[in-house]
Amino acid sequence: MKLISIGFGNMISADRLLSIVSPDAAPIKRLVQEAREHSMLIDASCGRKTRAVLVMDTDHVILSGLPPESIAKRAGFHLEDDAKEEEL
Repeated sequence: MKLISIGFGNMISADRLLSIVSPDAAPIKRLVQEAREHSMLIDASCGRKTRAVLVMDTDHVILSGLPPESIAKRAGFHLEDDAKEEEL
């Protein structure tokens, strides 16, 4: 089992991770609220601003204080250069 550090001494299983998203979009905010209502939310931001939302295959939603790019690099994912595509 591979573990990914999501900041502040917290780790998650890489095998269970479905997506890493930014918390700014309205659908993600709704997802976080629904997870909170169903007791499926894990706040691993340690009181800091939430910068990434991790969606797990167990329907858990995890909040992290690290940006999505940082978590993806720690997980060993290769990031495409989206900056060029976003400018077009």
